[in-house]
Amino acid sequence: MRMNNMLHFTENHRYCVYRDFSLSPVDGKTLSLIYQPMVGAFAISLYRLLVEQVPQDQVGYSRVEQQRALFLTLGIDPSERGRTYLVEQTSKLEAVGLLQTSRMYMTDSDEYMYEYELQPPLSPTEFFNTQHLTLLLRDKIGKFAVLSLRERFFSKEPGDMYGLSYNKENITVPFYDIFELNTHSIDYELEQAIAETALARQSGGPLLDEEERINYADIILRFPRDSVNRTHVEGLRFNLEGMGVLNFVARKFDLSVQDICRLLDEDGVFDPSGGILLDELQHRANLHFRQGKRRNEEREVAYAKVVSISSAREEEEQLEEFPVQMEFYLEVPKQFTNKCDIHQYNMMLRNEPYTRLLRTFFPGAVPDNLLDIFTKIDLNYKLPGEVINVLIHYLMSLLTSNTEQRINRNFVEAIASNMLMKQINTYEKAVGYIREQSKVKAKSTSEPQDGASRRRTYKGRQATGKSKPEIPIVQSSAQEEGVSDEEFAEMLKLAERMQAGRNNEA
Repeated sequence: MRMNNMLHFTENHRYCVYRDFSLSPVDGKTLSLIYQPMVGAFAISLYRLLVEQVPQDQVGYSRVEQQRALFLTLGIDPSERGRTYLVEQTSKLEAVGLLQTSRMYMTDSDEYMYEYELQPPLSPTEFFNTQHLTLLLRDKIGKFAVLSLRERFFSKEPGDMYGLSYNKENITVPFYDIFELNTHSIDYELEQAIAETALARQSGGPLLDEEERINYADIILRFPRDSVNRTHVEGLRFNLEGMGVLNFVARKFDLSVQDICRLLDEDGVFDPSGGILLDELQHRANLHFRQGKRRNEEREVAYAKVVSISSAREEEEQLEEFPVQMEFYLEVPKQFTNKCDIHQYNMMLRNEPYTRLLRTFFPGAVPDNLLDIFTKIDLNYKLPGEVINVLIHYLMSLLTSNTEQRINRNFVEAIASNMLMKQINTYEKAVGYIREQSKVKAKSTSEPQDGASRRRTYKGRQATGKSKPEIPIVQSSAQEEGVSDEEFAEMLKLAERMQAGRNNEA
């Protein structure tokens, strides 16, 4: 049982038990001789007590009661020490596969309730075929005791058959050789009645780590009751896809539970049917991320005058990692030579958000103008995150190889628009695109250029904005003729008349 706060598990919380099997004499013997040496007598007593909560001749749910009854029946003090001890015993049962514990948040009563779903013990054949359980039992009681126990659970063949060789033939009669069903008419009333009276088991999905993911209970506890979007937020309880979207946005923009609640409380985040509008949520989350980034910068400057601030952060577990094939590996830049190998770098390009990748290239804060460029590519151009990461790698490699290269908004957007036109929407396509671009660039720099090619190169650079256009300058002709004596005399007379005119005016 994963429990970070013991105040969430007390004797005042309610619980129920679910059991869909019954214990046979073989199961009772298995619990006493096999499971009890592994988990202890107290854990087996707790398991038998939970089994008895549901009537022996029935399966399904027990009554909802307070956990105080469990504490008093087992003789556990309802204190912090007693709660810790009970959590340890349930954890042992969960580890060997006898129990599954779920915590449910009841919106009506605004409290937690626990569901203990019991699992039947393994049959002797299944148990001794399970390696890790057999090894645990061997560590507890020894190898020869395990072999002795195994013989006690299996009855050997009769003496007349023991050691003899024979051929075994299956002569069992199948169902449809004896019985015939009327499949032409379907009894819809019977099927509907069975479906309505069946036990509704609500699947809570995989267990989420409370420290690394945001769950529904954390959101609903902090969300205002009088909010217009309260109904939509309550609809996220069993919407695993919606909770996955919230966790993705929270991890991408470093949002806390309070930040997520503020964003969900705003207008325009949900559609009329209650679905989350991902683009609008990402846009507002990005604005909140940028504002928080500026506040953090100001706060760090103030704190740096008194104490040194540690920048280490605990890495978050990814919802899902995608591998990278060796043929699509990219070279590690010089900045990461001593930080990671080629496998780790390519996994980072394939799975990390672009906001996290940009931080690794800068020792301090990411420049705002550079962050604005990739934010526009992400939110407006809709390029996938892995393609943006490959684009960042390509730009950084250009800066490393060419010190005169400058990255501006027009240059980056030109590459991004070219990727969109060529439908570069996967990591593999993006790697192939930048490799082709690198080949073209290397070929253009290695071949000599004549006058026509230089003019084409100039026009191409002028179109892409890579350099300023050269302004033509009027140059003096080399074959300019000299001034004759008559022209020079006329020029002197004209100058004298102009000078005389100026003197008269004076």
